[in-house]
Amino acid sequence: MKIAVIYFTKTDVTGKLAQSVINGIYDEDPNATVLEYRIEGKEIIEGRFINPTLFERLLECDAIIMGSPTYMGGVSAQFKAFADASSDYWSDQMWSNKVAAGFTCGSAPNGDQASTLNYLFTLASQHGMYWVGLDLAHGYRDQGLNRLGCQLGVVALSVDGVVDEVDLLSAKYLGQRVVGLVSKLSPKT
Repeated sequence: MKIAVIYFTKTDVTGKLAQSVINGIYDEDPNATVLEYRIEGKEIIEGRFINPTLFERLLECDAIIMGSPTYMGGVSAQFKAFADASSDYWSDQMWSNKVAAGFTCGSAPNGDQASTLNYLFTLASQHGMYWVGLDLAHGYRDQGLNRLGCQLGVVALSVDGVVDEVDLLSAKYLGQRVVGLVSKLSPKT
């Protein structure tokens, strides 16, 4: 099983969430292979994300988990450049039937983080991917996770670069859920 975790982070809050997702993947399947990739601004040339090697490596993955901070109600410009570059693979649906999930963070309790997750969901849908959200109903069967109550993916609230432990645990849980779904979808040999 090979799972990619692709993200942009400026203050490392999204990076900390990515690490928690990765920890969840390995907790669920110690033999999993994780392709961790932090998008860097230097890979954006004249507005276009350029890294053909990364895109070739993503073709080998069973799942792609995406993360971006929420800036002005959406993904960061750096992540958007990556997403736009993925259109070269969209036309032939080369990510079709992969599993997808997402995570984001913001500095306000209702900072439109769900808009960012909706964007990631739409991107995954355009690629023909299976989206995995959280099955943690806030206040009911949330297992003490998903403190901000978003079912679409992980939303973290960060003040001054500090990430709440519950948000990190929610990200870890998302990694575990992705492994579970990839396992269910994989042909048994």
